[in-house]
Amino acid sequence: MADADRERWDARHAVAVAADAGAPAPPDALRGRPELLPSGGRALDVACGRGIVAVWLAERGFAVDALDVSPVALDAGRELAARRGVTVRWLLHDLDAGLPRAGTYDLVVCQRFRDPARYPELADRLAPGGLLVVTVLSEVGEGPGPFRAPAGELLTAFGALDVLHHAERDGEASIVARVSGSGSTSARR
Repeated sequence: MADADRERWDARHAVAVAADAGAPAPPDALRGRPELLPSGGRALDVACGRGIVAVWLAERGFAVDALDVSPVALDAGRELAARRGVTVRWLLHDLDAGLPRAGTYDLVVCQRFRDPARYPELADRLAPGGLLVVTVLSEVGEGPGPFRAPAGELLTAFGALDVLHHAERDGEASIVARVSGSGSTSARR
């Protein structure tokens, strides 16, 4: 990612932190679906921003790796985790280089970050039985835009998984999907 992009995200997060640090919250696609959340294990929060989802997961007993390109966002996440008394492993990482290799996870969350080149990596980081939760901006209900997914993008990308929930409306698309109990997602494509 270009330095200008990192600086833009740092500035955006700095303004948001100054306005309100935010409270821990579940990923958007899991709201109203608490029964889908695994009972614990390892979780990866991709493009975690200020860490509200990462801290929420840590409060539920997950061992969370949270990664973002913005040091300002990660610092805000560290402060939120400290205030809430939980531990999260915060990782400064440029997703243009792909996802880091750190084994598999029982839960992978990616909220408000869209890079179709990363979709196979998101699925490949799931452990058997692992849950994937992705929410992106969508053209559905909003029209085209450079950061918006066309209709059906998430179903096409993650259709090899067991889809538990999928929605596309009001400028947002989300999917919640699970890997079957055995086998890698690569073998299932």
